[in-house]
Amino acid sequence: MAMALRCFRRLPALLCRSPSAAVQGLPWAPAGCPAVPLGGCRQCAHQMLLTRQLATKKAKGKGQSQARVNISAALVEDIINLEETSEDMQAVVEALKEDFSRNLSVRTSPGALNHITVMTKDGKFPLNQLGQISQKSPQLIIVNMASFPESTAAATKAIRESGMNLNPEVDGTMIRVPIPKVTREHRESLAKLAKQSTNKSKEALRKVRSKSVNQVKKFKSKVSEDTIWLLEKQIQQMADNAAAEMDKLLTAKTKELLG
Repeated sequence: MAMALRCFRRLPALLCRSPSAAVQGLPWAPAGCPAVPLGGCRQCAHQMLLTRQLATKKAKGKGQSQARVNISAALVEDIINLEETSEDMQAVVEALKEDFSRNLSVRTSPGALNHITVMTKDGKFPLNQLGQISQKSPQLIIVNMASFPESTAAATKAIRESGMNLNPEVDGTMIRVPIPKVTREHRESLAKLAKQSTNKSKEALRKVRSKSVNQVKKFKSKVSEDTIWLLEKQIQQMADNAAAEMDKLLTAKTKELLG
């Protein structure tokens, strides 16, 4: 018992530090310590830190703002890589930014056509790898398909179905793409596309969150219920932050498109 007391005597002061500092400051359990089955005194400190966070969380009354969960990634690295989860979520946000930049502009430019995906018999390719794109006049873009004439029909279809309100015309291996006038209807159409893209990105975000939560749940039999609960809340917070960033992007893009 004396040995067990020595293991936990330093915990009160250490709990005032950051989680990682607190755990690093503790020795591993000496022989005979009751903490040995849990993996050592550092593991005990980890559990106490998580329990303390949980108690703070549950102490908040209904309708009151709740403290944000912030678990040290180092403490749970054996369960899930939180940094990797965050990177996966941010990648979804960055993909939405890129989609807005490339495909949703009031003014259609040659660069907007570059990454339209063309389905050919040999696979999928960006339009700019199959044809030479140039602007003939302010009202006309030309796509020269002389290098891959067999893909002219597929490229025409891809441009038409790009969601950019384009109606291409074929002249041999040349695809003529009239640039539509910037009407109110066109602006509203682009704004709807922005909303659709955001919804698709949020669906991708939910898949990342679900994958991470399922990973955590695999450890239900190995760690405490409090730890699982806290990790799920941490992942949800990360997903909420990413979704909020998407909403800000959509608001800004909608304002830009509608003028």
